[in-house]
Amino acid sequence: MNEQQLPFGGRLATVGKAPPAAPRILVVDDNLDQVQSLAYLLKNDGHQVEFAISAAAALEIARRTMPEVVLLDVGLPDGNGAKVVELLRHIPGLEKGKARIIALTGRAISSQALIDAGFDGVVRKPLAYPELQEQLRR
Repeated sequence: MNEQQLPFGGRLATVGKAPPAAPRILVVDDNLDQVQSLAYLLKNDGHQVEFAISAAAALEIARRTMPEVVLLDVGLPDGNGAKVVELLRHIPGLEKGKARIIALTGRAISSQALIDAGFDGVVRKPLAYPELQEQLRR
């Protein structure tokens, strides 16, 4: 274990292993303010982040960037969540087990229904960032 002196007399202990690389994330939400805010928070946590404000843009960006995690609003104007998940899962590299797709929703829909539709997890809106961070650690 290595120790580093910090300002004001504190010490930081580190183990010789680097932290795991933060996954590449695609954030999809039709609310531009929400998607930009979430992308900003995720970038501050060390993630590589792309964002889209439509299903069509999400599919194009996903094909180009191959995200490890997709945070997907289930109520996009140009595609419902179940259909968009199905289309994403047909992109090579984004199949179930290779990429995680997490539903972002404020709708009164059961988590089980979203899992059955192909999502790997669910985060409710208004978004609690610590809850999202927990989902990303899974």
